[in-house]
Amino acid sequence: MAKSGHKSISRIDTPEKRTHGWYVRVYFNRTMHSKFFSDSRYSGSEESLAEAIRYRDEIEEKIGKPRTDRHVVTASPRNQSGMIGVQRKTKRSRTRHGKISECDVYEITWNPKPNVIRRTSISIDRYGEAEAFRRACALRRRKEREMYGRELQTAIGLK
Repeated sequence: MAKSGHKSISRIDTPEKRTHGWYVRVYFNRTMHSKFFSDSRYSGSEESLAEAIRYRDEIEEKIGKPRTDRHVVTASPRNQSGMIGVQRKTKRSRTRHGKISECDVYEITWNPKPNVIRRTSISIDRYGEAEAFRRACALRRRKEREMYGRELQTAIGLK
């Protein structure tokens, strides 16, 4: 959270350049939207902050970003599945006789609240590749609705 107390809004005070105001930066789906709100243009710090908040909320609504103070992940260069929060893994565990057992799964992760990570998995061996992925994506979308009030994405090739 910015020092302003408002996500995506920062205070800029540079006396040597006579620059005073609020800077809004909204990043979503690999696109940055930014705008500076000068105190002099909006008759003071409080008025420019109010305008910056209005602009941030308007931009977030326009681009489809949920209004939340939480970090919203919509893309990752490490994602291999095409759906954020869903990854294919091989789980290894020990049986009660000490042997190592392996099972291919899709692991689903989500954050029900800040600094809390939850995860579960769906067996590829049990449901097959396509059905396990479909179930994993459906579960992830359900968790997005719980976290943000709506779904953020669809997996590549899925609706």
